[in-house]
Amino acid sequence: MKLTRGAKFALAVVASSALAVSILTPAQAATRSTIVIHDTNSLTSFNSGTPDTNLTINSKVGNLSGIGFLYINDQKNVIRNTIFGEFKVVKNKADDFRIQYTINKGLVWSDGTPINAVDLLLSHVLSSNKYSVAAGLGNPDSDDVPSFNSNGYGGTYNDNLVGDPVLSADKMSVTLQWKQKIANWDLYGPGPASVHTLVLMADGVKGLQSVAANEKARDKFFDAYKSKNTAVLKAIGKVWSEAYNITQVDATTNPLLFVGNGGFLVDSAVTKSSVTLKVNPKYNSGPALSGTIDTVIFKFIADGTAAAQALANGELDVYSGQPTADAVAALKKLTNVNLIGGINACYEHWDLRVGSAPGQDEYTGIFKGHGGKGADLRKALLLAVPREEINEKLIRPINPVAPILGSTFIAPGFEGYDRLIANNGSSYYRGPQDALNAKATRLVKKWYPAASPSNPLKVNVLVPGNNPRRAAEFALTKANALKVGFDLVGDVQASWSPKIQLSKYDVQFFAYCPSAVTQAGSNSNFRLGGGNNRNGVNLPALDKILEKLQVPLDNRTYISILIQAERIINAEGLTSGVFLHPAVTAVNKALKGIKPSPLSDDVVWNWWEWSY
Repeated sequence: MKLTRGAKFALAVVASSALAVSILTPAQAATRSTIVIHDTNSLTSFNSGTPDTNLTINSKVGNLSGIGFLYINDQKNVIRNTIFGEFKVVKNKADDFRIQYTINKGLVWSDGTPINAVDLLLSHVLSSNKYSVAAGLGNPDSDDVPSFNSNGYGGTYNDNLVGDPVLSADKMSVTLQWKQKIANWDLYGPGPASVHTLVLMADGVKGLQSVAANEKARDKFFDAYKSKNTAVLKAIGKVWSEAYNITQVDATTNPLLFVGNGGFLVDSAVTKSSVTLKVNPKYNSGPALSGTIDTVIFKFIADGTAAAQALANGELDVYSGQPTADAVAALKKLTNVNLIGGINACYEHWDLRVGSAPGQDEYTGIFKGHGGKGADLRKALLLAVPREEINEKLIRPINPVAPILGSTFIAPGFEGYDRLIANNGSSYYRGPQDALNAKATRLVKKWYPAASPSNPLKVNVLVPGNNPRRAAEFALTKANALKVGFDLVGDVQASWSPKIQLSKYDVQFFAYCPSAVTQAGSNSNFRLGGGNNRNGVNLPALDKILEKLQVPLDNRTYISILIQAERIINAEGLTSGVFLHPAVTAVNKALKGIKPSPLSDDVVWNWWEWSY
């Protein structure tokens, strides 16, 4: 199940890593109907739509299991999936912009249940703050976690949708009305969800049911949706938010969890080791499968060198992860694989806490509060992150031209980037590290005159575990931060993503991987109520600026708005981009159709094209 932000493709997802406990034997890997894909990440949930589970590997598994009105290819282009259905503008006024989404007849879920437009309505529940409040499911803008713990609230969809989606009489279409034409409007449409399975699981059902029973369950969802039946919707919300958060799947697991309309369905999983998907025999929602692949296995191996050896041994078919220089050197020596390089859109960043995330204990740490002491100390720590040294030692051995990042919203090479970083306040964080350290020391001593390398201020840092590159990144930063009076105390956690929002951490560092190129792509990181705002950012002036990114803009106006927003972000010391992830993919020469994307779906965006 992949249900994120109302628009399936409109979020950034988090890159993680974990350690595999076993790999396939060469004999198993030789099966030509099976593709074995390496990932440094370990799956944490089969629902990537909550703040705790918004990870690339969770999303990749969901990509194979479900498909809707569109997908994004390796050139970052939006491709309409006309096999699933069509969408079109039905009213185009400045203050009334409407889109109708129509599902083609004859499509079915993997349990044989016909797909209709009622299956599109969960997207609204997951993305509309107003609906959540009206239905008694909780206010996503409050400190409490709503019944649907969705990552989709507080965004462009919520800000611009007028009323609720309108269902057609034949229940095959829904129409969305926007208060204005929004930028990237095609990315904010509804995605399909097997709502009947949520109802059945909420009612305690443990196995697949007849089509008649399934349609009755869907009718129950629709009735609850229309009447805003709080009790029924809360029960469904608990299932959606919690039931998919498993990592072990076997014959005893409820098969209702894995009903989908994608080409492949989850068959089994071993915690921190693998996920196996089998072909969906009822698949008819998208492009035809090649016909040669019936099994897809994700294997989790954090050590890039070990993964490269597994590829050389024929135990893997696709290597794709966060490589070290040693791993890349090993891959280049292999003769049985094709090596594909490039730049990934994932970017590493350090985020500093301001306040508490929803549902968390009050944050009382060193960086508390906007402005004043909190902002000065946050800026001091970001100045002490040795970004040039990190790039030189960890990234440039793989990508010799890796740049220091100057923007949270767009990457080097995008039109207007140079103008942006010249005016957005990022120059404050650039220069020789000795000069940056001197600046940081002055800020620290402004508030703590006695602070020094021998009497440092303690800073609690969440460190992603089982990742050699991030261990080195933290070590380099810890050593330099001590020079300005900070003692970085790392808490290394293999399962770190659910802990990002915990108030006990002053700092977290990880990567965001955009799943599409959108004007408002980073808004949710900083806006009040945004799905990725887990550090308590609450700046009304910034919110007003970011809202302007929701309508179509020419590039000059777009960059001007980003300048305004990033001046505030940099002045507050909220975040610092460190490096773009270098992209390295190695593929078994016998396998065809692997076309890595720089976006979060990486190698899995075109699973129907894979063949031997």
